[in-house]
Amino acid sequence: MAGPAFRAAAVRVRTPATSANLGPGFDALGLSLGLYDDVVVRVADSGLHVDIAGEGAGTLPRDESHLLVRAMRTAFDLLGGQPRGLEIVCANRIPHGRGLGSSSAAICAGIVAARAVTIGGEQKLDDAALLELANEIEGHPDNVAACLLGGFTLAWTDTGTARAIRMDPADSIVPVVFVPGKPVLTATARGLLPRTVPHGDAAANAGRAALLVEALTRRPELLLAATEDRLHQDYRAPAMPESMALVNRLRADGVPAVISGAGPTVLALVEEAAAEKVAALAGEGWAANRLTLDAAGTCVLPLAG
Repeated sequence: MAGPAFRAAAVRVRTPATSANLGPGFDALGLSLGLYDDVVVRVADSGLHVDIAGEGAGTLPRDESHLLVRAMRTAFDLLGGQPRGLEIVCANRIPHGRGLGSSSAAICAGIVAARAVTIGGEQKLDDAALLELANEIEGHPDNVAACLLGGFTLAWTDTGTARAIRMDPADSIVPVVFVPGKPVLTATARGLLPRTVPHGDAAANAGRAALLVEALTRRPELLLAATEDRLHQDYRAPAMPESMALVNRLRADGVPAVISGAGPTVLALVEEAAAEKVAALAGEGWAANRLTLDAAGTCVLPLAG
């Protein structure tokens, strides 16, 4: 059987940062943020060339071990075969190891780019298959669902298959992220979680997660109550004490604040009028950034120029 045919022209893929959990929605809820990585991919005659600018430029590999390349290779196998060569240029803006979905962005960029450069790729690998593939590579669907779909997502697995629902967050919500200078490995943060939790805590989180869907989509005034968590943030505090101290300080001031993903970034979800004031509360050692909500998710864009 003949292998797939590839486009001669380069493709550009943009992937957003994401914040998972959002307090009580552990491994289920995700939010797409207006901070982006861009990747340009061209099928070449031979070899692999990877160029990286921005975040991770001095540390990320430029060979087959790069997560984006591994994701592309996995997608190409499903699409029918590998191209002879690849030229990849990455412009990274999402901080690494900070709980803003940089690995999910790399995975989603890789699989969407592989589909885009493959003629007939959308017929061979539809959007549901993209989510399933991204989940298999990442290991959980919360970040990759938000990264692929944009908006506010609820993700789950059904007999091992990843599923997701996309919702539109309320337009009035402004995400403010507080990014510390040092990363925390996701594996480290997950390793601090207990194997069991009190039934009362689980019940409380279930109620808050349900409330968060209403708060994020229609009633932002409920966000402070809706973002309360008892399942993971306090257990992870030893790995990021400064982050939890900031969360607690912001919440004491009435600001809906949570650990973003596995941390250590802190995410605050505020109204437009309060965004600048909240961003100024971080103090030394934090880069406070007011972002937008992303609605598009991972998408193929025209090449610049």
